[in-house]
Amino acid sequence: MNEEIIKEMKILHEKVDGIFGYRQMTLHMNRKFEEELNHKRIYRLMKMAGLRSVIRVKKKQYKRSTPQHVAENILDREFTAEKPNEKWVTDVTEFKYGQSKKAYLSAIRDLYDGSIVSYVLGHSNNNQLVFKTLDQAIVLLDGEHPLIHSDRGFQYTSKGFKRKIDAVKMTQSMSRVGRCIDNGPMESFWGTLKCEKYYLHQYKTFE
Repeated sequence: MNEEIIKEMKILHEKVDGIFGYRQMTLHMNRKFEEELNHKRIYRLMKMAGLRSVIRVKKKQYKRSTPQHVAENILDREFTAEKPNEKWVTDVTEFKYGQSKKAYLSAIRDLYDGSIVSYVLGHSNNNQLVFKTLDQAIVLLDGEHPLIHSDRGFQYTSKGFKRKIDAVKMTQSMSRVGRCIDNGPMESFWGTLKCEKYYLHQYKTFE
């Protein structure tokens, strides 16, 4: 099994020009083999195979805040939908530009066809960024009441976000702690976006 995993990782590593680290590689291997492979195992196999990401990101340590509201994982990795606006997934990702400046992209994706329902690019990763993304998506609804799934980021566990989805009778779902694959379609979208539009270019300005 390990040999098969290494073989697929080498193919993917070459395909994406060595951009994927072990976390993104884990997501893709889980999808490829249709099982939940431990990220530590993927890290070890990548090391054995000499596969290293060309991009190293230092992550800051943040003090965890107490969630104001937590929802169950209702989506439960059922990443298919029978009609538009039935199931949405959402997340925020970070981009760097210029001299260590950062931009944040918030997006909502429809699981029916994988289309992006709404997105907002901002200078700060805050509630307003996520709330504006949700507001833009809500105005497109025509009587539907989507399930919306996210991780447990502070914006999604806030009372303000809960009030907004309750007002339009949407159902909230959240990933389990430490299970990024629970929001796999958004993770996959970010990976594709960064591989094709971000990592291979240099951006000097926010625009």
